[in-house]
Amino acid sequence: MPLAVPSFRLLSVTACLAGALTGYTLPAGAAEQASAVAPSGPAQTMSRLTAPLLEQLLVGEMELRSGNAGAAYEILLDAARKTGEERLFRRVVEIALQGRAGDQALAAAQAWRTAVPKSIEAHRFAAQLLVGLNRTAEALDPLRALLANTPAADRPATIVLLPRLFARASDTATLAGVMEQALQPYASIPETRGAVLVANGRMRLLANDPQRARALAEEAHRLDPTAEAPAILALELLQTQPAAEPLLLSHFKAKPQSGALRLAYVRSLVNQQRYAEAVTQLEQATQAQPALAPAWLSLGALRLELKQPRDAEVALRRYVELSAPQAAAAKQAAASQPGADTDDDSDEGEAQVTLVSPAEGLTQAYLLLAQAAEDQRDYLQAELWLAKIDSTQNALSVQARRAALLAKQGRQREAREMIRATPERTPEEGRAKLLAESQLLRDLKNWQDSYQVLATANERFPDDADLLYEQAMMAEKLQRLDEMERLLRRVIALKPDHFHAYNALGYTLADRNVRLTEARELVRKALELAPNEPFIIDSLGWIEYRLGRREEALQHLQRAYQARPDTEIAAHLGEVLWALGRRDEARKVWREGRERDGANDVLKETLARLRVSL
Repeated sequence: MPLAVPSFRLLSVTACLAGALTGYTLPAGAAEQASAVAPSGPAQTMSRLTAPLLEQLLVGEMELRSGNAGAAYEILLDAARKTGEERLFRRVVEIALQGRAGDQALAAAQAWRTAVPKSIEAHRFAAQLLVGLNRTAEALDPLRALLANTPAADRPATIVLLPRLFARASDTATLAGVMEQALQPYASIPETRGAVLVANGRMRLLANDPQRARALAEEAHRLDPTAEAPAILALELLQTQPAAEPLLLSHFKAKPQSGALRLAYVRSLVNQQRYAEAVTQLEQATQAQPALAPAWLSLGALRLELKQPRDAEVALRRYVELSAPQAAAAKQAAASQPGADTDDDSDEGEAQVTLVSPAEGLTQAYLLLAQAAEDQRDYLQAELWLAKIDSTQNALSVQARRAALLAKQGRQREAREMIRATPERTPEEGRAKLLAESQLLRDLKNWQDSYQVLATANERFPDDADLLYEQAMMAEKLQRLDEMERLLRRVIALKPDHFHAYNALGYTLADRNVRLTEARELVRKALELAPNEPFIIDSLGWIEYRLGRREEALQHLQRAYQARPDTEIAAHLGEVLWALGRRDEARKVWREGRERDGANDVLKETLARLRVSL
């Protein structure tokens, strides 16, 4: 029975329900009718919405708000069929999905396809729903219709992105076959051939067939070495198919300006601790695109990690030059438009890289520049860099850096008080302050006080695996080896995937030249959890050396040193080379290590024990 409500009242209720109605297109021709009865104001945009149909829509929405989703679905689906309005069909599909009624959502999508056969969105919904309902083979028809109705100019991009619609599919093997059938008509067309290869490759990756995926990516790359889509697929393959890496390098050679993709590759290299290669890529990125600010920031951070503060400073100053104007402009825009949405929605077809905002990047750069100046003992310049930071979110980082400057000038008590005086608004900030103080003392080689701070932290935050690990490291420095082992085994019990704990315990046993078989098993467990971590590979090499397996030790240590030319790894590698009679090579490695960190205790002890003068 129709609602006995005047039409102007209906229009008012419709306005109140705007959040639920998701912007129906009102019929042309009703605007004049509405203007005769509605209050004065902006003209309403109408479509084929008659008064009875409007009542039907309102009843459907009211049923939904009353919790009767089934009735709302039926009422609004009937209205969608009558009008052929795509927004109405979309609304019905959403109602069914919100109610976890997959079959009803599919029925609405199929009705939508029938009513609007050229609707790309209707075909997409139908295909996704069929796959989600494990009726994958039936998805072929809507996929074909989706592609057929896509404009030719948009088809390559649509094809490349198609697999993303089915990232959560369960029957991926069947889906890969269905996709190949749907794409077959476009596989021989020059404009879409590369896109088809990439789409099929990504589907094969989803179907756990990475070798086939790599072969398809390589074929697409041969068609056009400058195309980013095959290179992005190669990047996705790196974890399981290291042989895909040459494709990436070939793409960068053909298209040096692939900045976003190269930064994503750098992130992968850093995750694998392949710092030297990451630096090479960043240097090439900055040469090809000198205005690519994020590359300069990453290059500075890596140079600093590799104990190259002068080179780090050059890169970081360049980042500041590029980013300071952007940060100022962003700050001014935010001030003039408070609450504005500043999210940057990237194209899904491009390499996705998480980048900090210019303001956040500047804060990071100033902190890193302060550290670079500190490493060069230019404490005044370090303080000047810190003074540029006005971010309250980084208050502890700034104070910890300032405290380090004081400590290096012999003002340890003031340094500790500076960290303790930092405001503590949450338990997490309290924990961070204790860690910062312990790290300060550790850097000063004040092992006893650092240990005591961590013991206090573990009383305040019991069963915190990371705090226990840090305390174990200080126990080792104090030669409390039984306590160190007890703490590390507690860490492993609390957090079985804490690979640092396995590695630390195994390495310490090896360094004491005891329980070497057990030490090797511990380090191998760590390596299972973190296969490319250079310090764990170094530990394994050191254990092999202790076991008298010098050639095996050399292989591990060379791999570790190539990935990360750290001074401690250099000390171990040099000793193995020395024992093998390759003394010129040993001296070369030791000299490289000394150039990076001449104060390193392991290197100094090694040279003194072997009575080697460089």
